Amino acid sequence: MAQPPIHTLSPVPIPEDLPQTAGATTAESPWPLRLLSAKIDEYISKMSRMWVEGEVTSIKRRPNAKVQYFQLADLQAQPQITITVKIWSHNLPSHISEGMHVVVLAKPDFWQGNGSFTLFADEIRERGLGDILARLAALKAKLAAEGLFSASRKRPLPFLPRRIGLICGRGTEAEKDVVVNSKLRWPDVTFEIRQVLVQGPSSVSAVIGALAELDADPCVDVIVLARGGGSPEDLLPFSDEALVRAVAAAHTPIVSAIGHEADNPLVDFVADVRASTPTDAARKIVPDVSEERRLIAADLQRGRQAMFHRLAFASADIAQLRQHPALAKPEQGIDARGEELSQLLAWGRTHITATLETQKRALASELTQLRTLSPLSTLKRGYSILRNADGDIINSVHETSNGARLQALMRDGQLSLKVEETSEGEIA
Repeated sequence: MAQPPIHTLSPVPIPEDLPQTAGATTAESPWPLRLLSAKIDEYISKMSRMWVEGEVTSIKRRPNAKVQYFQLADLQAQPQITITVKIWSHNLPSHISEGMHVVVLAKPDFWQGNGSFTLFADEIRERGLGDILARLAALKAKLAAEGLFSASRKRPLPFLPRRIGLICGRGTEAEKDVVVNSKLRWPDVTFEIRQVLVQGPSSVSAVIGALAELDADPCVDVIVLARGGGSPEDLLPFSDEALVRAVAAAHTPIVSAIGHEADNPLVDFVADVRASTPTDAARKIVPDVSEERRLIAADLQRGRQAMFHRLAFASADIAQLRQHPALAKPEQGIDARGEELSQLLAWGRTHITATLETQKRALASELTQLRTLSPLSTLKRGYSILRNADGDIINSVHETSNGARLQALMRDGQLSLKVEETSEGEIA
């Protein structure tokens, strides 16, 4: 096996005019930085190869390169410790990937040029699923069981937001990608931008604070979380449980645009819309004004064609209807109805006249009978009707008495009478 290019230095001599030990240096007699760097290199070069354990947090394979680099981290350390590891390409197994828990056989190496400390590994072995992936998998399962990733919770984005809330790093490409591409698509779009830390221990609280502030703004219709790509370690804040729950509790629709297509922090699963990149977020949050104009023009053309066809069909229907006899010669129908009306009128007059004559004769007959039975007829034949002072008719001598005043109704008037004497007996 080829050995890594680890140099072994001879003891670094110290000029006689300088302190011979680090503890003997003073402000008046310091060591030059080059001497300190050489001493550190001398010390580190004496260290033996050792097995070191950690998590692979970032690895980017370079095709055709002799040496590959990856980041090895101790996630249990506070603060977290991360060291760059170099390894020959043929010693790096193809299955080693970010998030794996590994052990490496490596020798410490110090580069005097920039004072960097690295490990040069001879061998790397997988120890199982890394702590990062294990914790994220457990948290993902927990949040999914609570329904935070359910599609029913996803809210649609507004077609054209009044104002877009953007949470991003200060002066980052992610901010530029979202803003520039959004304005290219819709020049009048406006942003409410919160530039915060998007990496490191304090980034979670910073993002949550910015999210709460934008969520409370009634003018903000959609909020975008944007960050460029990075190692899984760099993107860990966007898988933090507190941030994921804050996104789930927000009232404003959230777009997650974290990292690249292959990156999937947990905030992607709880956000209402996931964008593969910040540029993709711009395409999702605002429509393309040119495309909308094209669609409007196409819809207008289709509307005109549809109206033209409807008018053409209606004109054809009208022409066909005008050929119908009722419309071609409408007076024929009127004349026929007029003739029927004249016949009905003549029949009505005849029927009414006959009915009136019949009723007239019946009335005359009934009037003759009435006159025959009328008391007036009786009076005309020489009879009279006697009534007492109360107007009651006297039918018997027992209904009056001597001295009573009576009235006698005659055919041409009445007489006032006084009863002198009453006698009982039948009239012969």
